[in-house]
Amino acid sequence: MKEDLIYLRKKFDKIAHVEPDNNIEYWFARDLQEHLGYARWENFLVAIKRAMDSCKSAGIEVSNHFRGVTKMVTIGSGAERKIDDFMLTRYACYLIAQNGDPRKEEIAFAQSYFALKTRKQELIEDRMKLIARMEARDRLKEAEKQLSKNIYERGVDDAGFGRIRSKGDAALFGGMNTSKMKSQYGVKDNRPLADFLPTLTIAAKDLATEMTNHNVTEADMHGEEMITGEHIQNNESVRNMLGKRGIKPEKLPPAEDIKKLERRVKREEKKLVDTVGELPRNSGDKQDK
Repeated sequence: MKEDLIYLRKKFDKIAHVEPDNNIEYWFARDLQEHLGYARWENFLVAIKRAMDSCKSAGIEVSNHFRGVTKMVTIGSGAERKIDDFMLTRYACYLIAQNGDPRKEEIAFAQSYFALKTRKQELIEDRMKLIARMEARDRLKEAEKQLSKNIYERGVDDAGFGRIRSKGDAALFGGMNTSKMKSQYGVKDNRPLADFLPTLTIAAKDLATEMTNHNVTEADMHGEEMITGEHIQNNESVRNMLGKRGIKPEKLPPAEDIKKLERRVKREEKKLVDTVGELPRNSGDKQDK
């Protein structure tokens, strides 16, 4: 993975430009398009416009970070034609990456690359791990939300959902239910256990929950007892799979509170706006051959 990230960093470094009079870094959207995995300009333009809306919603002047330009390109016949493009600050590039799928390595890398003023490899790697954990936590939230909805429609109330989830945890964590795992990790009663789990364990819980969602729907299961048995069985299956690789989830150390991680990401974003600078007012008139 490290070699892949070094390769990606070099690719993004290569397409960076610097405004000499103001020492402002910028990137052209047409160059960035390929590096973010967009095959068609029309699709990438949708992401750019969403990013511009995000910029505006944050109360930041869009033209300071997104600047329309015209470029001359050579076509197959050797003739030249004009195409539309954008000059983008580091902050603009970050917002565009935010509209991509972070499960794609290029997107997750771009979010980290553009969020950090420094390009030190270890910082990019650390932030990508942070993004992966936050993404895993969001997927688990959605899976549990769907499970809660599914079983409510099948006669199980919120209290029953809590019991089902706790018994599933006990199956995954070798007999330690949600309450016991919270005690082991020092988690307060009013906080979700998953906010303190490492990425691997979050992914394990997500897989077991998605399996339960699938089987409950496919087999049209009803009632707390039947659904509990299904969820326990799925968590046991995931635990057995991990065990074959020498992993016991209850033995893994807790991770940093994910709420703190989210606050740190937001602080980085605020710093990013303050440090990248703004595009010069006359930059929109430039052509790039």
